[in-house]
Amino acid sequence: MKPLIFLLLVLFISGSCSRSVTRLDPSQSMDLSGRWNDTDSRQIADKMIANLLNSDKFKEYSKQLGRKPAIIVGVVRNKTSEHIDADNYVKKMELAIFNSGVAELVESDSFRDKLRAERAQQADFADPATMAKWGMEVGANLMLFGEMTSETDVYQKKRLVNYVTTLFLTDMETNKRVWYGQEEIKKYVKN
Repeated sequence: MKPLIFLLLVLFISGSCSRSVTRLDPSQSMDLSGRWNDTDSRQIADKMIANLLNSDKFKEYSKQLGRKPAIIVGVVRNKTSEHIDADNYVKKMELAIFNSGVAELVESDSFRDKLRAERAQQADFADPATMAKWGMEVGANLMLFGEMTSETDVYQKKRLVNYVTTLFLTDMETNKRVWYGQEEIKKYVKN
């Protein structure tokens, strides 16, 4: 009798602890904790890059340049109290610029270093006819960088967080700010 009770107990415990996994559409918006998440990153990145590329100042800069400006996305500092993967956020901005068709995207400094190391190795190991040449890189005209901040108000089991993302687009030659944008997401969480 005892083995049967033990077996039923094991089956009950293993059944109650089973994990369920459901595949979701990545574009689906879902909040669990109320903290900054992938939906916030995607919405803000898409909206801000669209605002930038459709702004009169960016269009005027492009017109004066006479071609699609080359943009490099620099650092976006996370000054919030939360851990936010800024690299993932930057990649969403790069993707939006790349897919825009109105600007060229230049690789970030870390990727450029890897490409230069590979080019240096090609000088030793590749067929000279197929070797990538030095001095052919496209220089960026503009650099995009910015910061994320947040303000939090907490009372009892309620929390209000206002996330602010500020981006700056600056001319690499003149240091003149070509575009300046700011977007906010406000979240109210009640436990």
